Amino acid sequence: MKFRRKNKEFGEKNIIGFYNYVLFSFFFVLSSLNSFSQDSIPIAKDLTEEKELDFQQFFFKALSEKSIGNYQKAIENLENSNQILAGNMAVYFEFSKNYLLLNKTLLAKEYIKRALNNEPNNIWMLQHLVKIHIRDKNFSEAIVVQQKLVAINLNEQELLVKLYLNNKEEDKAISLMNTMEQNNGLSASFKRLKEGLTKRNNKAVVKEGVTNGSSLEEQFKANNSYAVLQQILIASKENPEKLLKYSDEGILLFPAQAFVYLMKGKALNYQKKFKKALISLQNGIDFVIDDTMKVDFYKEMAVSYKGLGNIIEEKKFIEKSKKIKE
Repeated sequence: MKFRRKNKEFGEKNIIGFYNYVLFSFFFVLSSLNSFSQDSIPIAKDLTEEKELDFQQFFFKALSEKSIGNYQKAIENLENSNQILAGNMAVYFEFSKNYLLLNKTLLAKEYIKRALNNEPNNIWMLQHLVKIHIRDKNFSEAIVVQQKLVAINLNEQELLVKLYLNNKEEDKAISLMNTMEQNNGLSASFKRLKEGLTKRNNKAVVKEGVTNGSSLEEQFKANNSYAVLQQILIASKENPEKLLKYSDEGILLFPAQAFVYLMKGKALNYQKKFKKALISLQNGIDFVIDDTMKVDFYKEMAVSYKGLGNIIEEKKFIEKSKKIKE
């Protein structure tokens, strides 16, 4: 798990290197064209250099605008870059990221697929495509892409487990966790998850249905529906005792659902049991697959650290929540 996180951080730190590689290739081609045309049409060299400079300015202006949340302005600069050099992989990648940040998933998907046409096994771009499918709740398509990532890098297996679970494919999730455990690649949190799922499946009982007029609590008691549990937890946000009761039940029944850990952490923070709240949040964040929920976890963890008097960690997680979309 730690290695996977370090690997992710390494990828993020080297994304500028990726862009530099793409831009270097672009400039190398243009330089070659300059040399070819220098003897016959000298003025073309100056025009090409001007375009090179314009491309750089628009592209890096787009990165700058995105970093401060001006996603539409970033897109406008990318459009200018694209007019200078159509079909550039780095430009398409940035188009896709900005459209996803604007929650325009159709456009985000279109541009990342264009980028992947140039480099179909690029791990950063494949990871981004998975994020788009997750945002659309299209877990089947996310699984297809994630399987490709796993074939490239076994550190991607944990997200595949989460996607199987979100797609209600528990047997595949457990099977994959068994394989990971055999290869000593299963983290402590996922070992607990596998044990919880196995116990729950062994104790599974088919319950009678209820009428539409029943309360949410009666419906949940009758059928242990996660959808009903979610409604109960959302409705109980201002009732810490009830929130704690149902989030505890939720963790036993749905050990892979990050939302129930978040709600338990929230309930414990309400009760000023900050250390216990932090444990629940740390256990649950391993199962988060969506950036929006990750922000909620970071904010709640900041509350826990503030309650524990740890101002440094509080500020750290507030900052992490702010940077999650960058």
